[in-house]
Amino acid sequence: MAHVINDECVSCGTCEGECSVEAISQGSDKYVIDAAKCTDCGACAEVCPVECIKPAK
Repeated sequence: MAHVINDECVSCGTCEGECSVEAISQGSDKYVIDAAKCTDCGACAEVCPVECIKPAK
């Protein structure tokens, strides 16, 4: 199960550099995670300063 970035994202880009499989990219109004690439490691969630990255439900 992939992680998702919610609307609290401030587009700081911290998570993108932390993703070892390049599943995170800049979307139109926030960063987004490609569920097909995400390995659910949680590294992005650990570095998010606003804690907007959560496991998908």
